[in-house]
Amino acid sequence: MFLEIIRIICIFALLGMLFGAIPQAIYSTIDIDTEKYGWSSMLGIFILLFVLYRNKLQFSGWYKGKGREKLPKGFSNTLIISAAILLLLPPILYFLFN
Repeated sequence: MFLEIIRIICIFALLGMLFGAIPQAIYSTIDIDTEKYGWSSMLGIFILLFVLYRNKLQFSGWYKGKGREKLPKGFSNTLIISAAILLLLPPILYFLFN
Protein backbone atom coordinates (compact mmCIF):
# COMPACT_ATOMS: atom_id res chain seq x y z
CA MET A 1 0.00 0.00 0.00
CA PHE A 2 2.81 2.43 0.90
CA LEU A 3 4.64 1.78 -2.37
CA GLU A 4 1.46 2.45 -4.33
CA ILE A 5 0.98 5.81 -2.59
CA ILE A 6 4.56 6.78 -3.43
CA ARG A 7 3.90 5.68 -7.02
CA ILE A 8 0.74 7.82 -7.22
CA ILE A 9 2.61 10.86 -5.90
CA CYS A 10 5.40 10.36 -8.44
CA ILE A 11 2.96 9.87 -11.31
CA PHE A 12 1.01 13.01 -10.48
CA ALA A 13 4.12 15.09 -9.82
CA LEU A 14 6.11 14.02 -12.89
CA LEU A 15 3.27 13.79 -15.38
CA GLY A 16 1.65 16.91 -13.92
CA MET A 17 4.83 18.92 -14.51
CA LEU A 18 5.34 17.42 -17.96
CA PHE A 19 1.77 17.86 -19.20
CA GLY A 20 1.38 21.18 -17.37
CA ALA A 21 4.28 22.68 -19.28
CA ILE A 22 2.52 22.19 -22.62
CA PRO A 23 -0.46 24.54 -22.03
CA GLN A 24 1.81 27.00 -20.19
CA ALA A 25 4.09 27.19 -23.24
CA ILE A 26 1.14 27.61 -25.59
CA TYR A 27 -0.41 30.33 -23.41
CA SER A 28 2.92 32.13 -23.16
CA THR A 29 3.31 32.23 -26.94
CA ILE A 30 -0.06 33.96 -27.31
CA ASP A 31 0.70 36.37 -24.41
CA ILE A 32 -1.82 35.04 -21.91
CA ASP A 33 -1.05 35.80 -18.27
CA THR A 34 -0.33 32.34 -16.86
CA GLU A 35 0.16 33.73 -13.35
CA LYS A 36 -3.44 34.86 -13.26
CA TYR A 37 -5.28 32.18 -15.24
CA GLY A 38 -2.91 29.19 -15.30
CA TRP A 39 -4.57 27.56 -12.29
CA SER A 40 -7.48 26.30 -14.39
CA SER A 41 -5.21 24.56 -16.89
CA MET A 42 -3.33 22.80 -14.09
CA LEU A 43 -6.64 21.71 -12.56
CA GLY A 44 -7.65 20.31 -15.96
CA ILE A 45 -4.34 18.44 -16.21
CA PHE A 46 -4.83 16.89 -12.76
CA ILE A 47 -8.37 15.82 -13.64
CA LEU A 48 -7.07 14.12 -16.79
CA LEU A 49 -4.33 12.41 -14.76
CA PHE A 50 -6.94 11.21 -12.26
CA VAL A 51 -9.00 9.66 -15.07
CA LEU A 52 -5.87 8.10 -16.60
CA TYR A 53 -4.82 6.64 -13.25
CA ARG A 54 -8.24 5.26 -12.34
CA ASN A 55 -8.90 3.75 -15.77
CA LYS A 56 -5.43 2.47 -16.74
CA LEU A 57 -2.50 2.97 -14.39
CA GLN A 58 -3.97 1.56 -11.17
CA PHE A 59 -4.02 -1.91 -12.70
CA SER A 60 -0.27 -1.95 -13.28
CA GLY A 61 0.79 -1.03 -9.74
CA TRP A 62 1.73 -2.90 -6.59
CA TYR A 63 -1.64 -2.70 -4.85
CA LYS A 64 -3.82 -5.73 -5.55
CA GLY A 65 -6.55 -5.21 -2.92
CA LYS A 66 -10.17 -4.07 -2.99
CA GLY A 67 -11.46 -1.00 -4.79
CA ARG A 68 -9.60 -1.50 -8.04
CA GLU A 69 -12.23 -0.74 -10.65
CA LYS A 70 -12.54 1.66 -13.54
CA LEU A 71 -14.56 4.83 -13.34
CA PRO A 72 -18.01 4.56 -14.91
CA LYS A 73 -17.97 5.53 -18.58
CA GLY A 74 -20.36 8.46 -18.16
CA PHE A 75 -18.41 9.87 -15.22
CA SER A 76 -15.13 9.50 -17.13
CA ASN A 77 -16.59 11.38 -20.08
CA THR A 78 -17.91 14.13 -17.80
CA LEU A 79 -14.49 14.53 -16.17
CA ILE A 80 -12.72 14.61 -19.54
CA ILE A 81 -15.10 17.26 -20.91
CA SER A 82 -14.74 19.39 -17.78
CA ALA A 83 -10.94 19.06 -18.00
CA ALA A 84 -11.04 20.20 -21.65
CA ILE A 85 -13.15 23.20 -20.64
CA LEU A 86 -10.67 24.04 -17.88
CA LEU A 87 -7.80 23.80 -20.36
CA LEU A 88 -9.56 26.20 -22.73
CA LEU A 89 -10.62 28.61 -19.99
CA PRO A 90 -7.42 30.73 -19.58
CA PRO A 91 -7.54 32.24 -23.10
CA ILE A 92 -11.25 32.92 -22.73
CA LEU A 93 -10.82 34.59 -19.34
CA TYR A 94 -7.85 36.58 -20.55
CA PHE A 95 -9.67 37.98 -23.57
CA LEU A 96 -12.85 38.68 -21.56
CA PHE A 97 -11.18 40.56 -18.73
CA ASN A 98 -8.36 42.36 -20.60
